[in-house]
Amino acid sequence: MKIKGYIEREAETLLPYAAFSVCTRGRVHKEAEHPFRSPFQRDRDRVIHSHAFRRLEYKTQVFVYHEGDHYRTRLTHSIEVAQISRTIARALGLNEDLSEAIALAHDLGHPPFGHSGEKVLNELMSGHGGFEHNAHSLRIVTELEKRYPGFKGLNLTWESREGIAKHNSEFDRQSENNDYTASPSACLEAQIVDLADEIAYNNHDIDDGLSSEMLDPEKLKELELWQTNMEKVLKGTDTRDARVLKYQTIIGIINAQVTDLVTLVSKRIEDEGIASIEDVRRRSGNIAGFSPKMREMNRELKSFLMKNLYHHYRVIRMADKAERIISELFRAYAREPRLLPPGKFSRIEQDSSLKMRVICDYIAGMTDRFALKEYGKLFDPFLKV
Repeated sequence: MKIKGYIEREAETLLPYAAFSVCTRGRVHKEAEHPFRSPFQRDRDRVIHSHAFRRLEYKTQVFVYHEGDHYRTRLTHSIEVAQISRTIARALGLNEDLSEAIALAHDLGHPPFGHSGEKVLNELMSGHGGFEHNAHSLRIVTELEKRYPGFKGLNLTWESREGIAKHNSEFDRQSENNDYTASPSACLEAQIVDLADEIAYNNHDIDDGLSSEMLDPEKLKELELWQTNMEKVLKGTDTRDARVLKYQTIIGIINAQVTDLVTLVSKRIEDEGIASIEDVRRRSGNIAGFSPKMREMNRELKSFLMKNLYHHYRVIRMADKAERIISELFRAYAREPRLLPPGKFSRIEQDSSLKMRVICDYIAGMTDRFALKEYGKLFDPFLKV
């Protein structure tokens, strides 16, 4: 049996406006291509095998890892985003491998304790370049990961790096990097990851919020998106198991949002005669989006989550504790860099101008678990250092 190459497979399955591997702008460091794995498949595999990706298992999404075994972490969130991205990409005839690579890499740069950690690191790095997790994700794949003899980073393709640099959701500041700002819009594969990210975190935050009992299921009935899909579930089943109803309603919401997105994108492509990736990039605004009705229901859902979950006193208490931990770790290392591991300290010895960035990179790479242990070692007199 002849092994079918990726160029053949893509020619058979992708539509003209997709990102074809054969047209990639390539890698910074040239490498021989694989006979049947496409460049974007290899990008995905490199992300999965990276240290930064594995550390996402113990990095906060909303709940610190020790709050419970079933709450989402950055790792499970990234997997959910990748799954939704692949579904959308396949429906639209896009490159699933590229969307998956971007989705799995989009949160690599998150520090411990979620957005609270990012906020305090940015404040601590004021005057030293700041901190933004999209920019840090890009630094991880281009510089900080060390797995290959001839170069730093993962040497991803330009398209994967662009998707990371241009990732932009409600909680993100888009990374300002001139290498990726030549065209107004990113490829469609990157655009759908942004929306898959939103679909994933809105719905799993409902799930985790209900599981934690921070969200009141009765109040959720005020949301049109929730109530509409809950009624569909109740009509289609005799069960009144609260957990089953919750899961089925969330599945219904995800399906409704994905369907709305695919329908709108397909219509825009047809109406505007989008026939190539160049047409996608030249467009002044993103093609990927939701219909006005779905945008309004999403806005209502986000407002609800902000008020009832993200501003819940237990979440605020966790965030306040996280900010104190990161602040005190940072100040301790800044006061005495020899508290850092020898490899980190030697970089500061070689170039003192790198001191604050080395400290920031070290803390940003920590998991919640490691940060808590390190805090104990430095500040609890009864723990071994």
